[in-house]
Amino acid sequence: MTIPGPRERPGRQSPFGLRQLALCFGLIAALICGAGLTVRAMATAAADRPVSALAAGAALFAAAAVLRRGHRLRQAVGVPASVPTVAEPSLMPAYESMSPEEFEEAVAELCTRDGCSDVQVTGGAGDLGADVVATAPDGRRVVIQCKRYAPDHKVGSQELQRFGGTCFAVHGAHTATVVTTSAFTQPGAAYADRCGIGCFGAEELAAWAAGTGPSPWEAER
Repeated sequence: MTIPGPRERPGRQSPFGLRQLALCFGLIAALICGAGLTVRAMATAAADRPVSALAAGAALFAAAAVLRRGHRLRQAVGVPASVPTVAEPSLMPAYESMSPEEFEEAVAELCTRDGCSDVQVTGGAGDLGADVVATAPDGRRVVIQCKRYAPDHKVGSQELQRFGGTCFAVHGAHTATVVTTSAFTQPGAAYADRCGIGCFGAEELAAWAAGTGPSPWEAER
């Protein structure tokens, strides 16, 4: 007669499984108690200092909104979900590593994300300076020229003059912007200011992408 071993006896659980089950119940109970204490503390704070409580709630809401837009940005530029987007400058290497064509597509994705319709990537031979065209949420025609440059390669006056000669007269822009991963020379920025052309350098692009700054058509207002 063979005596069954411990694994063959029906209805028996190992001590390890029981310990794990007890630990899970303990963690759930701790979380429930912690949540209750947190809600109670917040209610007490709201009664004592309603203005502070409202300010804290608004800050939490704003932080959640930034995180949501950061997640959409990861999808737009192809950044893995595990890569944090806490600081705006951390987004720039993703753009700088793109090809010019990929950068145009990424800018178009940002336009779509922020409510533009009829978004088209028109860059290439014979584009006459318009790389991305779209219709803003308020109906204005948006024309963007994309310059995926290294940080030490600034967009100069001649490039802005070429764009200025076509963005309004040829493409019918209501709002025209040059978006770059670098910056603008002083003469170039001065020319753009005189002609009503928006200049989005690395800082403005990072803020737009992270949702902490305006889009080009909003900045034009």
